[in-house]
Amino acid sequence: MSEFKNITVVKKANVYFDGKVTSRTVLFADGTKKTLGIMMPGDYEFGTDAAEIMEMLGGQMDVLLPGSNDWKTFKAGESYQVPANSKFKLRVPVVADYCCSYLK
Repeated sequence: MSEFKNITVVKKANVYFDGKVTSRTVLFADGTKKTLGIMMPGDYEFGTDAAEIMEMLGGQMDVLLPGSNDWKTFKAGESYQVPANSKFKLRVPVVADYCCSYLK
């Protein structure tokens, strides 16, 4: 899906890591939530409350998922899932464009 219809966008940005990671929250009529964001090159660690699906729209991320010892590379057109209540690490070598879907 290249666009969303009939949504609400929260104007205030989500800003992390001194502005190196930013996103905007998109709310759907059925109560689901996504964020659309950009990550600048760097190393990051995130924690989750809800399970997430990270869809790569552009760039690249090297991801260390919970319980794994192996980094996996994800590029545009690929996605990965992160379990609820967990932490995962990212190495971002180039600007990464992403869509994060929060699962209920």
